[in-house]
Amino acid sequence: MRILLVGAGGVGSAFAAIAARRDFFEMIVVADYDVAKAEKAAAADGRYAAARIDASSAESVAALCREHRITHVMNAVDPVFNMSIFDGAAEAGADYLDMAMSLSQPHPQAPYEQTGVKLGDEQFAVASDWESAGRLALVGIGVEPGLSDVFARYAADHLFSEIDELGTRDGANLVVTDDDGNEIFAPSFSMWTTIEECLNPPVIWEKERGWFTTAPFSEPEVFDFPEGIGPVECVNVEHEEVLLMPRWVDCKRATFKYGLGDEFINVLKVLHTLGLDSTEKVRVKAENGFCEVSPRDVVAAVLPDPATVGPRMKGKTCAGLWVTGKGKDGADRSTYLYHVVDNEWTMREYGHQCVVWQTAINPVVALELLARGTWSGAGVLGPEAFDAVPFLDLLTEYGSPWGIKEL
Repeated sequence: MRILLVGAGGVGSAFAAIAARRDFFEMIVVADYDVAKAEKAAAADGRYAAARIDASSAESVAALCREHRITHVMNAVDPVFNMSIFDGAAEAGADYLDMAMSLSQPHPQAPYEQTGVKLGDEQFAVASDWESAGRLALVGIGVEPGLSDVFARYAADHLFSEIDELGTRDGANLVVTDDDGNEIFAPSFSMWTTIEECLNPPVIWEKERGWFTTAPFSEPEVFDFPEGIGPVECVNVEHEEVLLMPRWVDCKRATFKYGLGDEFINVLKVLHTLGLDSTEKVRVKAENGFCEVSPRDVVAAVLPDPATVGPRMKGKTCAGLWVTGKGKDGADRSTYLYHVVDNEWTMREYGHQCVVWQTAINPVVALELLARGTWSGAGVLGPEAFDAVPFLDLLTEYGSPWGIKEL
């Protein structure tokens, strides 16, 4: 297996650090628009090489694939680049993996059957092309989406005879401080992606209704997260699980709720009010006249880089799936399948903060299963399309066990 890793930011660098401890691949080409970032991440292992790439160009992706005889393209950049990387992999005849699907548009607050493009629609539209070519595009294989989708498959196969709701629930008690020990606002994940998913109308799926949208931050609920994290208020957010799970797992409802917290929600609302969440470029004064810049890119640039906040971060993050319905014995069951990661541990063991590390470990596990032939397939497939047990067993072997809590 020869892997092209597109993106050497927080998640990409963590991916490189995790994969360096495994022997299932021959080579990883770490590629980034900023070649210095790629070189830094590639220094983790002698099997790695660094390269510059333009992720917005399918031709650039395909050319790098051909140059290095790439078999698998791992997309670790913001989802705005998904389709160019996805198309470049297809053009070069390589398999493809990502951790977030193609973007929705124009984000209508109305039933999708009337208007709008859902997350992943652009990729699923060409699923038959990938299948006829015998190539696999494994989409949404981060932590959320990704591990939560694996949990959905496991719950359907081994825990439940009938599923009422697949409810992804994400929460943390993470705190980032400045040099004086004061708490600061510092997102632990890509701010560009966070704005995209949190300010778009959230998607809900119901068996009798299909996919539909609701208002951002709607239906708040307090969820009690395990392993000392405790109660966190969670709200509806647009996310891929809701678009993936019902395609392969029989359920009556699918939702995604994220524990953002009041401060984060208020910041996002202000950004939206001021138009600073926009991706449309505006003309601004520059040193030599004027330039065009996206307000959202500016917001992401002025905030701390998520890859650098690890040493000043404390706490744990939890990703998981709350499943309700009938157990295998026919009795009512309510179960939370989860994965908790402590920032102190990931910093000590890998030198990367827990949120990006937790995202990055899952595609490494998936690639190892593909290399072994344990997982295989063709077309555009989500994690739910594969047997969950080998994945969860290998995740535990990596030293990052998962848990089950009855509610």
